[in-house]
Amino acid sequence: MLVRVDFNVPEGDDTRIRAALPTITYLVERGAKVVLMSHLGRPKGAPDAKYSLRPIAARLAALTTHPVSFTESADFDALVAATEALAPGSILLIENTRFWPGEEQNDDGLARSLARLGDCYVNDAFGAAHRAHASTEGVTRHLRPSVAGLLMETELAYLGRALAAPARPFVAILGGSKISGKIDVVEALLPKVDAMLIGGAMACTFFRAMGLEVGRSLVEPDRVEMARDLLERAGTRIILPHDALVARGMDAPETAHAVKRDAIPSDEAMYDIGPDTARSFARAIASAKTVLWNGPMGVFETPPFDAGTLAVAHAMAEATGRGATTIVGGGDSAAAVARAGLGARMSHVSTGGGASLEFLEGKVLPGVAALDVVGA
Repeated sequence: MLVRVDFNVPEGDDTRIRAALPTITYLVERGAKVVLMSHLGRPKGAPDAKYSLRPIAARLAALTTHPVSFTESADFDALVAATEALAPGSILLIENTRFWPGEEQNDDGLARSLARLGDCYVNDAFGAAHRAHASTEGVTRHLRPSVAGLLMETELAYLGRALAAPARPFVAILGGSKISGKIDVVEALLPKVDAMLIGGAMACTFFRAMGLEVGRSLVEPDRVEMARDLLERAGTRIILPHDALVARGMDAPETAHAVKRDAIPSDEAMYDIGPDTARSFARAIASAKTVLWNGPMGVFETPPFDAGTLAVAHAMAEATGRGATTIVGGGDSAAAVARAGLGARMSHVSTGGGASLEFLEGKVLPGVAALDVVGA
């Protein structure tokens, strides 16, 4: 059984490894020989020791009671022999797929070779599903059946329901630094939501569109007109911060103070939503039945600029407890939730940052479209 997982994880973070365990366990407990493949980092189509999956294999072995082995061989005859020698109910992790030239180019020869490593293909790598690579899309042309794993099914179910049939009120929370990175998500979600809460530095581009002083805050001048158009079309559905936490610089947190959005000093910049906005956003989240969050409210890695992001995370956790469906769309939002220790109190935390964004934008994910079966 050839299984594409997403073990592209930072050192010390095993969230995605744990997320793949249900699929791996399901297969090995039914006697399958499980061959796992994943990418890690950007090794540029050649072996690079710092991107080896060997440490990942060790962490996987610590998380499961089933036998785990690892091979760094790049010779497919040797890899086929290794897969055939596997005992039923055991796991083999092969080396980083990006060590092979042609992985990211979706080379058909490489895809054909990968297909030799199993008699069925399972894609459980939602985080890589937006890439048409040899190990995510090309392999399906040579290995059937090709089906979704349990994690992939869960990701698509939660995100799909949020877009197709959300319980209402449906509130989306968008943050991050640039409106340009989220414009397609804003356009796709705006007709579907009851309210869209905007935080992060991207709010400053909207402020500029409103004619407000933003000081030295990050603004995308070429997106101001677009922000103005969005505000006109959205009416009351887009809700911007009422106040901001500003400072002389990100490296000067001791200068942080809250101001109203129309009183940002010309020599300071916004690094987080303000406390009034945090409380307002929390009230909006409390009233919702479905909440979708993508992007932090500020520079969440640096206190005190993490307060707004933490307030959103806690409000979502409380909403989950009251029966709301809460979805965290991967990336920095997922990292912030993990840092706050609140992951278990969300309905779903996506493992795919870029894949989540593209799904929310309504784009076809190549790694999903190539599968025979998605869901039961």
